[in-house]
Amino acid sequence: MSVDLKALHDEIDPFFYPRGVAVIGASRKDKKVGHTVLKSLIDGGEFPRPGLRGFDGGIYPVNPGEKEILGLACYPSVLDAPGPVDVAVFCVPGPAVAGAMKECGRKGVKGAVILTAGFGEAGESGKKLQEEFMVVAREYGIRVIGPNCLGSLYPPGNLNASFGITLPFSGPVALFSQSGALVDCIIDWSIDEKYGFSAVVSYGNKADLDVPDFLAWAAHNDYTRAIALYIEGVSDGRRFLEVASEVSKIKPIVALKAGRSAKGTKAVSSHTGSLSGSYAVYRGVFSQAGVILADNLTELLSISRALAHQPLMKGRRVAIVTNGGACGVMCTDYCQEVGLELPDPSPECIKRLDGTGLLHPAWSRGNPFDIVGDAGPDRYRAVLEEVMSSDRYDGVIVIQTLQAVTDNLGDARAVVETARKYAKPTLAAFMGGMISAEGIQYLADHDIPNFFDVKAAAYTMKALADYGEYRLRA
Repeated sequence: MSVDLKALHDEIDPFFYPRGVAVIGASRKDKKVGHTVLKSLIDGGEFPRPGLRGFDGGIYPVNPGEKEILGLACYPSVLDAPGPVDVAVFCVPGPAVAGAMKECGRKGVKGAVILTAGFGEAGESGKKLQEEFMVVAREYGIRVIGPNCLGSLYPPGNLNASFGITLPFSGPVALFSQSGALVDCIIDWSIDEKYGFSAVVSYGNKADLDVPDFLAWAAHNDYTRAIALYIEGVSDGRRFLEVASEVSKIKPIVALKAGRSAKGTKAVSSHTGSLSGSYAVYRGVFSQAGVILADNLTELLSISRALAHQPLMKGRRVAIVTNGGACGVMCTDYCQEVGLELPDPSPECIKRLDGTGLLHPAWSRGNPFDIVGDAGPDRYRAVLEEVMSSDRYDGVIVIQTLQAVTDNLGDARAVVETARKYAKPTLAAFMGGMISAEGIQYLADHDIPNFFDVKAAAYTMKALADYGEYRLRA
């Protein structure tokens, strides 16, 4: 069965490029969801960050008991909104959703974001309410995100149609998560890390739109270069496999699956009403579809960022360049644990490096390339030039341990220069903190992922190799 990814993309694109957004159940009360959503549309979020802006399209508060909220005229029904409304965000109690959905259908709304909880995850009465509004949505051709979700955020369009804390920075990773609380935590972290997103969607109970729909959208979104998923369960495993297999040929997908244990599976069911299923089955499906499985949240985000910024890896052969022998040894162990190869340099390579006069006589003359603790930018640059120009290596992990003589910014510049010149996957482990901050920031500014722990660097390089292999086979 062939999958028309572009058709799926076009069907839900109005969520991300609406002409107007209505807030059903807008409120003037400070801590109410309907107030937070409206403020987020107007200002970009409840909490400020550099460059934060609000949505430029039409914003229409809907509440029959109010005339004005936050400086905007308030309407008794979405039907009274003076401009086109492509997306409606529902902040009303469950029993009111179906009726409001019918009015949205008559208005020509294309997408509904239902934040309200108490539906499919809350037993039979909730399931009945969920089916009631879905009958109306299907009748009018309205696509639905949720219910029981945080909402959707589209940083490139300054669109925060959620009650999330704030709009994150714009960047190349699309994040789709069943959990809304997790999204808020990630956004808070991402602002400090300057980690940008092309889109963030919390989809909750997935009464309508599910992971495959968002994957198809991201496949044809110009801002997205990698996709990160937090999954508790999928409604249709066959459809997920079909869509993910096609999307993985275009863009990398990284997934964190919750509900691995028996207890975790039970918790998933009460959280979003999902059927979690066997973790072993999910692992098999992910592998078949080319989806990279992350073991934890840190891996999900670090691997996604690396895949978004780094070129495809053409093999599994890695060079480790380090000024700290112990860290080189640890990184070697981790690389071998995950099936990466560490070819030694050729005799000609050793001869050329010895001939530069830059390396300490005690350098390792092997892989890892231990260039000794007093290494500076010239030494790093010479070895990286040799490694990256060689057809013996498909990628490089550059480790810097902090010594009194370390020029962390100069070393970072050497890494960036050679990575740009040779376009091979490059990961860094500048293993410092405050004193190394300038070099670490320079790496981040130039899209070189950095890790404090060499294990994380090795496991991320493994993911780059795995995805490179998948793309070569696909």
